[in-house]
Amino acid sequence: MEIFGQSLAVGTALFLFLALFLALGFEFVNGFHDTANAVATVIYTKSLKAPVAVVWSGCWNLIGVLTSTGAVAFNIVALLPVELVLNVGSAAGFAMVFSLLISAILWNIGTWYFGLPASSTHTLTGAIMGVGLANSVITGHSFGEGVNWAQAQSVFTTLLISPIIGFGAAALLLLIAKATIKNPELYAAPDGDKAPPTWIRGLLILTCTGVSFAHGSNDGQKGMGLIMLIMLGVIPATFALNLETKPGDINSIVTASRSISTSMQAHAPAAKLTVADASKELDNYLKSSGKLSDNTYAALSVISKEIGDTLDHKNSFGDIAAAERTHVRNDAYLVSATIKKLDKGDKFANKAEDKAAMDYKKSLDTVSQFIPVWVKVAVALALGLGTMIGWKRIVVTVGEKIGKEHLTYAQGAAAELTAMTTIGMADHWGLPVSTTHVLSSGIAGTMAANKSGLQAGTLRNILLAWVLTLPVCVILGAGVFSATLYFIAHVMHIGYTGILF
Repeated sequence: MEIFGQSLAVGTALFLFLALFLALGFEFVNGFHDTANAVATVIYTKSLKAPVAVVWSGCWNLIGVLTSTGAVAFNIVALLPVELVLNVGSAAGFAMVFSLLISAILWNIGTWYFGLPASSTHTLTGAIMGVGLANSVITGHSFGEGVNWAQAQSVFTTLLISPIIGFGAAALLLLIAKATIKNPELYAAPDGDKAPPTWIRGLLILTCTGVSFAHGSNDGQKGMGLIMLIMLGVIPATFALNLETKPGDINSIVTASRSISTSMQAHAPAAKLTVADASKELDNYLKSSGKLSDNTYAALSVISKEIGDTLDHKNSFGDIAAAERTHVRNDAYLVSATIKKLDKGDKFANKAEDKAAMDYKKSLDTVSQFIPVWVKVAVALALGLGTMIGWKRIVVTVGEKIGKEHLTYAQGAAAELTAMTTIGMADHWGLPVSTTHVLSSGIAGTMAANKSGLQAGTLRNILLAWVLTLPVCVILGAGVFSATLYFIAHVMHIGYTGILF
């Protein structure tokens, strides 16, 4: 069976379709779990009828996904153990992908069933940590060495700060509105089924649109990153490198590779490493326990030179043997991640060298971290359909059970405007944030600022779900990863590092 220009056995093709089904299933659940937050305010302020609101939100989620950059997708992938990302086609690599998807889907469905707004970002991050911890135990490394703690800290910081920003900013925005806009209609609860005044209705629909678009452009990318890992593992010849890269861009990478190779070798002129030793050195440096040494610079020099030599006189990545493309992609991944870590530690000789290295990193990311249009379309449809089907449970919690009084027009607009802005800024900087955390906190903030009162029982349950998400998903991720590896080893008789297909 030929798929994307590569011949696959029937079993391999079925395995691929199962993996893609799970990845799109994750985004579908994400749609009815997270995106419901975007429509809660327009439904409960009578700005739009529920069927119209969820279809409208679903469409703007779709547009958000289609216009996204992919930065968030690969920041999530950066949390994964380097050895599994580099060997995603191995038994352990596929166990990783399946465990992430199954764990995230199980927790999201569970919290949705009880009507609790929980974070899909938190869910996926916890599963990734579980995989990393289990991987470190199974491979005999130091416990926790498989987790990219620096990247995890960045994600956790964003997830921790975003609800605080949501609560405070929405409360402040409501107070500013009260001080500057004296129209009493804005601060009134809906009168039965009567629609709000036209200008208020337009404002609420606008903010709902913004949150839906921002959610699509941020949350939709998580599924994209996982789908690209799946495609890389099964069909590396087509998905290891962006085959549409222009000759001029390839030539620029060759020039930059040789320049960086020379400047990095100057840090360690006496060090001599083979390509295999250099790859191992960078792999070790990227672990949480990795330490910088002269060999790190020498290894960066060797692998950069290897990239330049491989791409020299090539007009397209199609000119490289199919089996070689995965090696180029892995080299690019190692070099890019190493430069990022060196940049964070301010380990380059001067600003000029730092800039040259970061420009080189960007060019490598462009050709190795790409999202085909069909992946965006598939994720967009799954997210949009999920929004339209399973929205009601979360909407009832957000709209009725956070505050003791009915949501007013101003409260809905303040919460939505805060969520739209926060998520949009996070997407610009490539940071994964939780729509659920920001919007739920925003509504709670407006209730507090308006002295409407908060329902302690609901807030306790929501906070409990937020607190439990990480540890539960860590356990789920580790458990499913270990079980999947056991199945592959004892039923399929394939070793940990064995190529699955």
